[in-house]
Amino acid sequence: MPGADENRVTTHRALFSVLAVEIPGEAPANAGVFLEDPGTDRLYLRLRRDWESIAPQEAEVLSEIESDLSAKAREVGAARLLENIEDTLSNILRVSAREPVEVQDFERSLARLYREHVHSNVIEFVTHLPRYSLAVAAGKFLENAQVDAEGWEEAPPELKITPEMFVARIAGRSMEPRIPDRSLCVFRHGVVAGSRQGRLVLVERLGGGANDRYTVKRYRSEKRRSESGDWSHERITLESLNPEFESWDLDPEEDRFRIIAEFVRVLD
Repeated sequence: MPGADENRVTTHRALFSVLAVEIPGEAPANAGVFLEDPGTDRLYLRLRRDWESIAPQEAEVLSEIESDLSAKAREVGAARLLENIEDTLSNILRVSAREPVEVQDFERSLARLYREHVHSNVIEFVTHLPRYSLAVAAGKFLENAQVDAEGWEEAPPELKITPEMFVARIAGRSMEPRIPDRSLCVFRHGVVAGSRQGRLVLVERLGGGANDRYTVKRYRSEKRRSESGDWSHERITLESLNPEFESWDLDPEEDRFRIIAEFVRVLD
């Protein structure tokens, strides 16, 4: 049994504020989130990217703000930048008072705060990816079914979006800590057609119940070479990262599972 110290979750006290854009004649709209780590004087920030739709005349300038502020924060530190930010931003931008927040992971907390406070316009497969239930994703990508997205989720700006990507929520602790329970995750269909060795894959276990039919596992395989020189699977294992959960050994001759997609990253 893990000791009490092993189960303890480390949290950090942080400060967050919301950046709003105020266009004359238009209602104010939240444009981004700042998350300050006082312990390291580091600033985490994320701004919306649909400036053309909310501030077309200022879009060219506004689109550069995130990179400019990131550079300034690295140069002078988060606290100093935020203290002077009202004087450096344009007259259409306003920053709310900083509020305390408890953080375990700064990047994921930034994503969560952004999702809570900023609602940008959907630009399909440019800034946003479709969200499906796991059953719908299996039908769309494995059976070529015509399905509609349940919604669209904004992807982080550093993610290079492709039409094969989608978002789904994963329930379960078998892949913790890398994929926390109830995580919203990005997957890519099609790439796993090549070598799957060591990759995290979204799997449909055929014949499974409603609560355990879909899962994410790390794919491992052992191969043997026949006398004719052909390679075939001798053993396939779908591994859990969390040692509290079992892994599966699969008979390569049985069609008991289907690989839906490759795991790309956690959104929040």
